Amino acid sequence: MFLKGPKNDKSIYWTEHLKIKMRQYGLSESRLKRILRAPHRREKGIAPKTIALMQRAGSKNQPAEIWLMYQQKGQRKKIISAWRYPGISPVGEPIPVPQDIIEELKKN
Repeated sequence: MFLKGPKNDKSIYWTEHLKIKMRQYGLSESRLKRILRAPHRREKGIAPKTIALMQRAGSKNQPAEIWLMYQQKGQRKKIISAWRYPGISPVGEPIPVPQDIIEELKKN
């Protein structure tokens, strides 16, 4: 079964890269919107002019984080990528981004 993913609207633009990552990591549109509304942490993104948001996920015994990277384009947020990070990332250090996402961002 093939899911088409979220639809673009006046406030959010969903990239094709993000739709692939949503399927890969099992993330839903509502979960990503919740991270946009109420992040636990906000960091500078690795791509120019981007912001990375994090929300905790998982359990006490298996902590994890869900990260979302977006770029503000006027009134619209262009959501570039999202990923799951196993464990707890250090605060104030560069955000932990999987190598495949870094390579894809460099191509674009």
